[in-house]
Amino acid sequence: MTLPKGFGSGGAGGSSSADVERMIGRRVENMTGMITISFWAAWLATFGGTAAGYFYYPWAYPTPSGHFAFIVLTIIEAIGYIFCVKVMEEGSNKNSNGIVAGSIAAVTAGTIFITLFVGN
Repeated sequence: MTLPKGFGSGGAGGSSSADVERMIGRRVENMTGMITISFWAAWLATFGGTAAGYFYYPWAYPTPSGHFAFIVLTIIEAIGYIFCVKVMEEGSNKNSNGIVAGSIAAVTAGTIFITLFVGN
């Protein structure tokens, strides 16, 4: 990898993780919280998008269709969240299984609750 001027071993080839860390400013292994917050924001935005159909445009956006879209998008977001966290922690000693499991469980419960009680 070619690093900008001032980083690396003076053009002799490879770069160390310390050089990359200095260049980026923060290691990605420490960003589990940010990725979790982003996942929750995406899930809430998905609900907001389908809620517009549930409450403001029920004649154009039938409730079963909205529920189906909400469930499918939630599954896609959850898979992406798990993928992001696991790739981010690859090769490190970090272990965020509890945070990931808690977030996925809470989103699953919220999705089931919304699907059962909203828009019916």
